[in-house]
Amino acid sequence: MLYAGIAWDAGGYEIEVVDGSGAPAAPRARFGADRIADLVGHLRGLGQERLVIVVESTNGILDGRLMAAGLRVFRADPPLLPSRPVFGSAPAAAIARAAAGAPSALARLVRTRGTQTGREPELEAWIAGTTSEVARLTADGLLVSHGGRDRKEIALTFDDGPQPGNTERVLDVLERYGVPATFFCVGMNARAHPDILTRTREQGHGFGNHTWSHPFLPELTRSQLTEQIERTQEAIAEASGGPAPTLFRPPYGARTPEVLGRLAESGLTTALWDVVPDDWSMPGTDTVARVVLDQARPGSVVLLHDGGGDRSQTVDALPVMIEGLLERGYRFTRLDAMTASTDDTDRQAPAAVTSSVA
Repeated sequence: MLYAGIAWDAGGYEIEVVDGSGAPAAPRARFGADRIADLVGHLRGLGQERLVIVVESTNGILDGRLMAAGLRVFRADPPLLPSRPVFGSAPAAAIARAAAGAPSALARLVRTRGTQTGREPELEAWIAGTTSEVARLTADGLLVSHGGRDRKEIALTFDDGPQPGNTERVLDVLERYGVPATFFCVGMNARAHPDILTRTREQGHGFGNHTWSHPFLPELTRSQLTEQIERTQEAIAEASGGPAPTLFRPPYGARTPEVLGRLAESGLTTALWDVVPDDWSMPGTDTVARVVLDQARPGSVVLLHDGGGDRSQTVDALPVMIEGLLERGYRFTRLDAMTASTDDTDRQAPAAVTSSVA
């Protein structure tokens, strides 16, 4: 068996491969975030039947694309690994050796459960513990889950991009209907695909910060969280040619009172959602559209995805969603515009705590 550890840093991804004894089994390889197809091809060339691909929990944007390519992906959690630097993951060699030394401690990722596979109870507990903090920050205008319920407005939001092939198709549909949306970009992807962000801005869409590498925020130190946020702010502004975002969405919606406090200190508004079709899990085009139409209310914020894997179902469901909501008298708005128009009297915490891969 071969163990391929994948690390990330500011320049992209590094792969180290070891055998069952922890000895090097292939040359080290590096790929920029704009070369994911080459990275997938490299891994396939190592022999899928005997290859165990391992990421760690701050690398939450790559596994979906690897699994969509038919590769087996596992997650190594912090207890198995050395401490991370302020910016970047544990080293690829350390990830690979840890996997070879304790393969039973790895979590095999499931495409319909994502990077959070096996950690759902922990994620739900984190979120459930923030009810009072969410209410306080919502009242202070520092967190939004939806807009005013007295206006028939809908905000479509897309996470995890830009991803070539997906994001352009989403933009094509939005352009055809004249619908604005908000894109919560991963910094690594934004830096790799400035042309897509330029088109997104030129079409009039808004941006939000979705971290650099899609980590579990409660595991980060204050300095690590700050780096994730600030580097992504810079990447989005530089790639799009516009201002840095004012909105931030935590990956997976993962949060603790401490994390929410740090986000509030950053000056960004935390953006959650109240309509969640779980399109990332590919439940079917009809299901994605039906859930959105069933759950939508005045002021709703819809959580969709344009990155992190195959998003063809999302693209195909978009026209059905848009036409259905237009027929009901809704109009579409960017989330920053919805937030700006929400009066203090409209602000209230969501009635129920929900979670999804964001």
